[in-house]
Amino acid sequence: MTNKEAAVSLRGITKRFGAVTANENVNLDIFKGEILALLGENGSGKTTLMNMLAGLYYPDEGKIYINGKEEVISSPKDAFALGIGMVHQHFKLVDVLTATENIVLGLKGKLKLKEASAKIREICDKYGFEVDPNKKIYDMSVSEKQTVEIVKVLYRGADILILDEPTAVLTPQETEKLFAVLRNMRADGKAVVIITHKMHEVESLSDRVAVLRKGEYVGEMVTAQTNAQEMTNMMVGRSVSLNITRKEPVNPETRIEVKGLTVRNEEGIVKLDNVSFTARSGEILGIAGVSGCGQKELLEAIAGLQKAESGSIIYTDENGHTEELLGKDPLKISDLGVYLSFVPEDRLGMGLVGNMDLTDNMMLRSFRKGRGIFTDRKSPRHLAENVVNELEVVTPGISTPVRRLSGGNVQKVLVGREISTAPTVLLTAYAVRGLDINSSYTIYDLINKQKEAGVAVIYVGEDLDVLLELSDRILVLCGGQVSGIVDGRNTDKNQVGMLMTRVGGANDYE
Repeated sequence: MTNKEAAVSLRGITKRFGAVTANENVNLDIFKGEILALLGENGSGKTTLMNMLAGLYYPDEGKIYINGKEEVISSPKDAFALGIGMVHQHFKLVDVLTATENIVLGLKGKLKLKEASAKIREICDKYGFEVDPNKKIYDMSVSEKQTVEIVKVLYRGADILILDEPTAVLTPQETEKLFAVLRNMRADGKAVVIITHKMHEVESLSDRVAVLRKGEYVGEMVTAQTNAQEMTNMMVGRSVSLNITRKEPVNPETRIEVKGLTVRNEEGIVKLDNVSFTARSGEILGIAGVSGCGQKELLEAIAGLQKAESGSIIYTDENGHTEELLGKDPLKISDLGVYLSFVPEDRLGMGLVGNMDLTDNMMLRSFRKGRGIFTDRKSPRHLAENVVNELEVVTPGISTPVRRLSGGNVQKVLVGREISTAPTVLLTAYAVRGLDINSSYTIYDLINKQKEAGVAVIYVGEDLDVLLELSDRILVLCGGQVSGIVDGRNTDKNQVGMLMTRVGGANDYE
């Protein structure tokens, strides 16, 4: 690797936010014609480090060399001028404009859209992108939007590309297309950095791996000479188990039976179209689908938060008594033991109260259990301590306001609270969204413990490899319809990926 030419050399980079040190004395090289995977746990400083390269932050100490020359990068404009482009997790596109208009937006000089479209087609042909320059952003899939973001930085002359969690919401087929494009870029001499938590992607795509731990650079490895276990151990600083134990369901009984469920959103668009399936005790039913295919509406309908146009949702308790959940108050549904643990994109806005401490946020689930006007504070405090210890939440203490925690640690608090209750049905979505590999496996273990306790678990996840390892059965949604229900033990990623992109018309709702 050392005979390669360095596109970027970071030397002694340190960045502090108040009393928190995000990066400390980081030395890192990024080579031309290479794909580098940047790994680390939540809060290890990966995105902060790359944001300094992209001009969004300015280092407190250290030097940045681009193509061997020391440079000062104090804005994204400076980064673009040096050929650095970063594609962020949350796209920065204007919905009502076309791909071409978004790509040229903000560029100086007289713009000729015809010429711009021709140049965009040239870039697409060169690297293997598929994008219609005249298509509006609001008509595009997530994969197409991401393509526009990548083409946008290439159009501006980027030779150094940074992608933050690029496959978070892509199907396996879309991921493979993206990887083919990135390999073409590598062959063209570009320097590519990916930040990801998905180890199988690191193994299949990258040439080299650099690891950060608690803001410090701890080492690098040649990808072909290592494996997921070694990489994770280096990230965490100790040996970590990466096994999801999937036990056979014991005496599964129907807890939820959904029949002909149809749901429209506020705009009148059909989000669920005649959906039918069963969820059983002691079993994990995985829900797969491209982002926005009705997963959220399905869980919210079961929890009483979403009105349905037609259909029924029957809940059967342990004694065989049945209840129709449609039309019931969400509180009554949760009293039956049907709990929704939805990890929203806006964790602080929808899941937790930022100014409240950990104990008070735990109490949001249980404050009705107090007597009269007095709330029970003892149990929430005990739960907060348990969550901090079990999920290794980095916090000065349980009296710290949650808004002061990093994104990943906020997520641990939210998930820990939700899945530590005692439900009969647990509806959980995106439980590990944005979590590092070590924390994710702790969460999978907690979900499996619920299954072993006889809970019917409905699990919506973004990582298909995990869905296949964790789930007993997988229900695949495509455009709000059931595309198929497959056995988690004897199906593969490609089969599920195909069902995610076209309705397979499966009639097996068992």
